[in-house]
Formats: sequence, C-alpha cells, structure tokens
Amino acid sequence: MILDKGFILQFLASGLAVALLVGLAAWARIARPMTPLVEARARVLLDEEFPGEVLDQVWVAVDGRGVLARSGDRALILCEVGDAYVARDLAWSEALAAPFRDGVVHLTLKDITAPRARLALANWPPVGDAA
Repeated sequence: MILDKGFILQFLASGLAVALLVGLAAWARIARPMTPLVEARARVLLDEEFPGEVLDQVWVAVDGRGVLARSGDRALILCEVGDAYVARDLAWSEALAAPFRDGVVHLTLKDITAPRARLALANWPPVGDAA
C-alpha cells in the first residue's frame, strides 16, 4: 500500500489535535487551591446551603477543610471535595456517636455520592454533650 503525502499530513494533524485535546482535559481537571475556612466564611456557606437553619454551634476543622454545625437535632456538615464543598446533614445523635481517632471525627453519611466525611477537630464530642 502506497501512502501519499495528503494521508500522512492528515494523520499527523489528527494525532496532534488528539494530543492537544487530551492535554486540555488533563489541565482542566487540576483543582485550584482553596483558602482554608474560617468561622465567618463557614457561616455564610452554611446559610447558603441550609437557608433558614438556626446554628446553635459551629466547629471549623483545624485544617480549614470542613465544618460541622449543630442546628437543633441536626448536624450540618460541609466538607471539601476537590475545589468545592459538599453539604450534607444527619441526626445530631449520629454525629455525637461518630468515632474520633487521631484527631479526626469520621462521620458516616447516608448518601452514595458522599458516603463519609472526615473532619479534623480539636476534640469530639463537644464538652457538655452526651451521646
């Protein structure tokens, strides 16, 4: 089979286009670094995700990568995933019963898209709360 110049040029141009698209896709998946959360920003995000909820107490993770808040008998959770935060909630009693190992509380969420949250907190459960 004899290859002509047109076929070779088209083949090389197609290969280059595919390589550029693969490079663009890889670059687009790079997450931008997030600024660690502070309590004021955490309260704003919680208000956006859970409008109308009255926050009794807010605990920001020591590394700024998540938040746990109490609103009555519910625990409101924000945890960092990639370059955004995921918001979930669960019963306060479940949050209190969550295991706390090596400075990290391990919360089991009943959501297939976010099955668990790990928040680095100074201590858990909070002083004065009983499981």
